[in-house]
Amino acid sequence: MSVKIRLKRVGKVHAPQYRVVVADAHTKRDGRVIEEIGRYVPTADPSVIEIDSERVQYWLSVGAQPSETLLSLLKLTGDWQRFKGDKDAKSTVKPQEPKAPFERDPKKKSVILPKTETKKAAPATDADETPAEA
Repeated sequence: MSVKIRLKRVGKVHAPQYRVVVADAHTKRDGRVIEEIGRYVPTADPSVIEIDSERVQYWLSVGAQPSETLLSLLKLTGDWQRFKGDKDAKSTVKPQEPKAPFERDPKKKSVILPKTETKKAAPATDADETPAEA
């Protein structure tokens, strides 16, 4: 059985996200996989590349072949150089900046309007009506 390390597409139509997977070479692109070992989000700025280095090294050592696209990602993370024998390989992937915590602007009013209670009209009774003077 020949094994490939490749990308499995997930996500919406115009918002692709990929999982780095180990699969049999004869399975479909998004078909059955042996193991998921990472993820890749190309639409984020900078792109998110998270790959489990230990598992990649294991699968490469037992003969799994990376696809062309994944090979370029492995070179960015430094995993390919480590597999080839360079112990000083470093990742050139830019880290994702954490989101700033949300702080409410005290000058602005809330966009969410409070619910207003509707007053029910009281039914008119005979006692409430004033007699018409003739």
